Amino acid sequence: MIRVQVEDATRRTRLATERTYLAWWRSGLAALAVGLAAGKLVPELSSGAAWPYEILGVGYSLLGVAFIYCGHRRQREVEAAVERGEWAALDARIATVLTLTGILLGVATIIVVLASF
Repeated sequence: MIRVQVEDATRRTRLATERTYLAWWRSGLAALAVGLAAGKLVPELSSGAAWPYEILGVGYSLLGVAFIYCGHRRQREVEAAVERGEWAALDARIATVLTLTGILLGVATIIVVLASF
C-alpha cells in the first residue's frame, strides 16, 4: 500500500513538473510575441522614431529566450532531484535576474510610450 502511494506522489510530481515546464515555455513565447510586436509592428504603426521600440523588442525577445532556457534547465534539475528523492529549489539568482529584467523592460516600455505622445 505504501509503495502505491509513493508511486502516485512521484507521478503527480512529474506531471506538475511538466506543467511548470510548459508554463516556462508559454512565458517565453509570450515574451517573444511582445518582442515581435514592440520591435516590428509598433514602429510600422507609429510616426515617431523606430529605434526605441526595436530596442524594447530585442529586450523582450531576449527575455523570452531566457524563459525557455531557464525552463529547460529547471525541468532537468527537478527531474534529477525527483530521481534522487529530493527537492530542487529555484535558484534565487535566476528568479532575481528574471524579475529585474521584467521590471526594467516594463519601466522602459512605460517611458517609451509616454515619450511618444
